[in-house]
Amino acid sequence: MIRAAASALLLIGALLQAGCAMLGGAGASAPTPSGSPAAAPAAPTLAVEVVAPPGLKAVLERHLDLVRLVQASRGETVTDGELARLVDAAQAQVRELASTEGYFDARSQVQRVPAARPGEPETVRVLVEPGEPVRVGRLTLEVDGALAAEALAGQQVASQTLQAWRAAWRLRTGEVFRNADWSDAKGAAMSWLRSRGYAAASWAGTAVEVDPATKLARIFVVADSGPLFRRGPVVVEGLRLHDPKTVENLVAIPEGSPVTETLLLDAQDRLQKAGLFDRVTVLLDTDPVQADAARILVTVSETSLHQLTLGAGFSANTGGRVTAEHIYRRVLGYAATARNKVELAQARQAWDGELSTHADERLNRWVLGVTVERLSGSNDVVLSQRLKFGRAQDSPRIDRFNFGQFDRSSRRTDALRTDSRAYSLNSHWTWRDIDNPILPTDGQTWRLELGSGLSQEVGGRSDGFGRVYGRATFYRPLGAGWYGQARAEYGQVLVRRGLEVPESLRFRAGGDDSVRGYGYRSLGPLTNGVLGSGDTLLTASLEAARPLRADLPSLWGAVFVDAGQAASDLRSLSPAVGAGVGLRWRSPLGPLRLDVARGFEVRQWRLHFSVGIVF
Repeated sequence: MIRAAASALLLIGALLQAGCAMLGGAGASAPTPSGSPAAAPAAPTLAVEVVAPPGLKAVLERHLDLVRLVQASRGETVTDGELARLVDAAQAQVRELASTEGYFDARSQVQRVPAARPGEPETVRVLVEPGEPVRVGRLTLEVDGALAAEALAGQQVASQTLQAWRAAWRLRTGEVFRNADWSDAKGAAMSWLRSRGYAAASWAGTAVEVDPATKLARIFVVADSGPLFRRGPVVVEGLRLHDPKTVENLVAIPEGSPVTETLLLDAQDRLQKAGLFDRVTVLLDTDPVQADAARILVTVSETSLHQLTLGAGFSANTGGRVTAEHIYRRVLGYAATARNKVELAQARQAWDGELSTHADERLNRWVLGVTVERLSGSNDVVLSQRLKFGRAQDSPRIDRFNFGQFDRSSRRTDALRTDSRAYSLNSHWTWRDIDNPILPTDGQTWRLELGSGLSQEVGGRSDGFGRVYGRATFYRPLGAGWYGQARAEYGQVLVRRGLEVPESLRFRAGGDDSVRGYGYRSLGPLTNGVLGSGDTLLTASLEAARPLRADLPSLWGAVFVDAGQAASDLRSLSPAVGAGVGLRWRSPLGPLRLDVARGFEVRQWRLHFSVGIVF
């Protein structure tokens, strides 16, 4: 009986224990399903710490399998077996990765550091002693093919090209030998040869020998230049309206001359700026068999024959405006373009007309231009007519325009009226070297205008005159995200005192692109209290600007100071000064510039604002 009672008590206790487990409680876990193996204890989460010099550390953290495993797991647990396998392989992987950075004798230790407290990850610490890096000790650069043969024959251009190619090699003696730099140097050297007219250039052989004892690498490369490609026929696709000769003239690579990458890019740029095509590609046929007369392959998509553009905008100079411009790209079937533009603004009404031939083989264009303009000032109205005819030549950096011109101006004030005309010969030059035509940050532009001729007062005397105008603008990075702009402008009419010259040839200052803080054309000499135009102009400007936010790179803030004046002569010129702040934004609707400037002479603030909308 006693034994049976004890057995019963043991059975009851076992049942009670099982019941507690089923009910659960603090620290209890769910039962394992019948027939399933017990779950293995969870492995700890993992962290990897790399101790190495900065450059090598970045490479190891990017390519080590240990680090990539941690990144791929995203905080999930890593099994102990997988971790042990990667730890065992880490040292060999460190040596391999270190050698790509120039460390061929790197040593490493891999330590597993247990978690300091429950819930924290285990750390795998990779300690790397890179040792001394291998450096370039000896450099041998050779060329086979046409370039070598021409240089050996004593051709000066080939010898200079070969010398320049060797000088341009990027991985120089004494530099650390890194795989990335080695690949970059080979790629740049081959691109250099191909861009100089050897479009089929290739590597005949490249080799590197590393001496671990001396920590020196010997580089040996041999390039096969292949033939020099010279310009042959120009093959054009996509023409419907214009002549192949027009395209060939704009390509402007002399037949038989070496075809370089720069010449091809310049040709494409000229075709795009000609106003005749929407899209242009210019390529070289790189068939070595045809290298002596290689084809230039030009594919174009022509712009429509007629184009009408309507616009509306506002400027602090001339107020609100509407414009209409029509372009006729092949006048009556001839290789010529006609442009006509009408502008109606509060302070300016004008018609500009131009008839221009397409570029000839020397990139020259004959230009006939007509301008009729009415300007309303605070105390006068100027009506001007201009007729000019001459020859223009445009290039990526320099534009030239030599022409004869007739000017006539009539100026009316409450007290008087003057009329004059002038006949002149002129030469205008514009030179550009800037990094961006929309928002330059580095470079300079220059403009020079020279003219001389005969000025005649209507119903009065006549005499000779000369005119000089120059404008220089400089753009420079200033550091810390700031960019600087400086501008200087000078103009002078050389004429005997008292002789009237047409208003369109004389000068006034003030306004958006002159001296901010003053009204448009509001700075000039006073005659009997009435503002007029001067024979001398001198203005200058300093401006510093920077993007306001990194996520809005097209929005810039600026601070500036301007000074200048127009006067009857240089001795009587007293500059007016203005300073202020502004915003610049290249908006989807057109360029916008907003400046607030104080004119110190008038002791007033003035808003300068311009925006254009094309629809």
